[in-house]
Amino acid sequence: MATKTDVKTKFTKETYLYWYELMLLLRRFEEKAGQLYGMQKIRGFCHLYIGQEAIAAGAMTATKPEDKFITAYRDHALAIAKGMSPDACMAELYGKATGCSKGKGGSMHFFSLEHNFFGGHGIVGAQIGTGAGLAFAEQYKGTDNVALCFFGDGAARQGMLHETFNMAMLWKLPVIFICENNMYAMGTSVERTSNVLDIYKLSNAYDMPSDTIDGMSAEAVHEGVDRAVKRARAGEGPTLLEIKTYRYRGHSMSDPAKYRTKEEVEDYKEKDPINQVLKTIQKNKWATEQEIEAINEKVKQQVDHCVDFAEESPWPSDDELLKDVYTQADYPFIVD
Repeated sequence: MATKTDVKTKFTKETYLYWYELMLLLRRFEEKAGQLYGMQKIRGFCHLYIGQEAIAAGAMTATKPEDKFITAYRDHALAIAKGMSPDACMAELYGKATGCSKGKGGSMHFFSLEHNFFGGHGIVGAQIGTGAGLAFAEQYKGTDNVALCFFGDGAARQGMLHETFNMAMLWKLPVIFICENNMYAMGTSVERTSNVLDIYKLSNAYDMPSDTIDGMSAEAVHEGVDRAVKRARAGEGPTLLEIKTYRYRGHSMSDPAKYRTKEEVEDYKEKDPINQVLKTIQKNKWATEQEIEAINEKVKQQVDHCVDFAEESPWPSDDELLKDVYTQADYPFIVD
């Protein structure tokens, strides 16, 4: 796959090919994860990103590798987009020792300091405060890095959001709050849970700039994130972006999604972000059918390989149980 540094930031042929390959990898990884979950190869909770890939793609081309990403428990795709290995991510889903969190975190707790991906958080809305903390650290160290803090429409109901918005504006922290509004939280529509239906308006109480963005368009996401990032790097503080998207699957693998119609799902699939990018590539003749097929095959091999890697990897050893709980190696209150 084209690397992030290869990509120009204004929708060139290279940008579209990067978006297509990245989004296809995220889609195929998640489809495979769903299949393996049904086979009981993956246990516990599992939340898929299928349909929301344009957010990851647009956010990547609007940021630099040093920028921090933090999200909730629908974290597989953003982790891979940030550069984490599909092998390590699939192994983590399996609970294997070679996973990105040593098999101890599972689906909801991907993490990589190397790739500036800070989770993966299972408590709804908890990452909002932590995301502001990541931004504060960059401000304190005097860098021009920013933090992108992703959360769902359900998390917009948490008190943590309001406390954090106030402090982030007070200190002009370089953080972009991104609400991935897929309309149904854990299964209840925004209309049934909030008097304010336009989530971006929640920023008005804090005089925080905000915007609403089409989350089915990689171009629109890039442009919206790019504007917010430039503000943050210039010392002008945070932005709230409500990115309106749609998840094709249920909230988690245990959700039959009976709260919406099949027709609604099909309507959104007509706007599929991968198909939109592919149509642009084909219209501009930026790749032949053979070249597109080569990308498809490359992605298939990557996903097949990550499954083989996870299958063949060892389970964590028993002596890993109490490791990574405390940073102090001789912490005195651990007993046998």
